[in-house]
Amino acid sequence: MPDGESGAGGPDDADRRDTPPAYVHTPDGAATDDPQADDREFGWRGWVLVAWLFVSLIVVPTILFYIPRAGAFTKSLGLGYRDAFLVLPLLPALGLGALAVWAATRP
Repeated sequence: MPDGESGAGGPDDADRRDTPPAYVHTPDGAATDDPQADDREFGWRGWVLVAWLFVSLIVVPTILFYIPRAGAFTKSLGLGYRDAFLVLPLLPALGLGALAVWAATRP
């Protein structure tokens, strides 16, 4: 094996031990060496995510509760009884995943 690939006692291991880990915050809470650490806040992206969580966790289960009583409406959408129970939770779940990625990315 070439030097540095053995994993035990190679020159790469010594470099890793001598380099301290890069911390974003010190133990007292002050930010260090991260220019984006100061401008991170909840913002409007967080509120959009909270609104979609409300839809996904409150509104859609309420709709699912009333599906047996609204059979004509679900049939007008082209959904049978079983299809409605499969599709209605799937749509908010996909939207929640997409919104979570969108809210986590920063321009």
